[in-house]
Amino acid sequence: MRVFTGDPSQWNTGGEKHAVAIGVFDGVHRGHLAVFRALKQARLDLPIAALTFGTHPASVVTGDEAPPALTSLKDRLNLFAQAGLDTAAVIDFTDETRALSPAEFIETYIVEGLGAEAVAVGSGFRFGAGAKGTVNTLRLLGQDRGFVVIETPIVDLHGTEVRSSAIRAAVASGGVELAARMLGRRFAISGIVVAGDARGRTIGFPTANVTMPPYLVRPAGGVYAVMCTVDGVTYPGVCNVGTRPTFGGSDEMIEVYLFDIDIDLYDKDMRVEFVDRIRNEQRFASVDALVSQIRTDVQQAKMILGV
Repeated sequence: MRVFTGDPSQWNTGGEKHAVAIGVFDGVHRGHLAVFRALKQARLDLPIAALTFGTHPASVVTGDEAPPALTSLKDRLNLFAQAGLDTAAVIDFTDETRALSPAEFIETYIVEGLGAEAVAVGSGFRFGAGAKGTVNTLRLLGQDRGFVVIETPIVDLHGTEVRSSAIRAAVASGGVELAARMLGRRFAISGIVVAGDARGRTIGFPTANVTMPPYLVRPAGGVYAVMCTVDGVTYPGVCNVGTRPTFGGSDEMIEVYLFDIDIDLYDKDMRVEFVDRIRNEQRFASVDALVSQIRTDVQQAKMILGV
């Protein structure tokens, strides 16, 4: 998959036209996949491109911090490739981008940048300065600039609209099963395994401490059944997200215990997929009480994971 960044006038498409999906696509969830699928089903015989944003528009438009992301940009691009897209164009949303009128935005990125002959967006799509552009605006611009517009409805999952905001809320409340249904895959965090205080090893449960990227949404504190991938190998395990109150901890972290395996994981990149939440994080009166609960957590996680 080709990836274009920077000045759209320098995107080297080789004169090739595209069918283009526009959106932030945070999480690349079932709703986003429906937009891509609509372009494929249109049988336009065109390479399919996603126009996305390296910087979340909300952080520029409102001046507040961007909402926590469901995926890193790197993971988003990988998911585009897995979805069968041919091209990704990544825009850094700036004040200059924000000031573009709907017509200027489409001319700069869609027509001149990607040579669009078809554009797909979700229902309620807004664009351009002041979010004045609507799907109808896009259709009128398409009539003038020679591209067709495909509007896809919001995907409904048993009465819940599949939106990035809904998935963030599910993850943040510990509802990782619901998040997985909306994503079409498990919610995951990737990070580097770093040295901890080795306390887990002293109580019989050696854990890997995984760094939490600051821009990603945080799962609610608690214990989860997880599947973890390191160096291309996937292991079942149990994970605690939180501060370890039994030991007076204060820094939030991810601690993963891999079942019946004791290998050197330091400085390795680990992908932690959250399968189901087992319980809230809690403080125990003694280390023995904590160890007893961990044994119970491990057995419950094994039942959930079928191992």
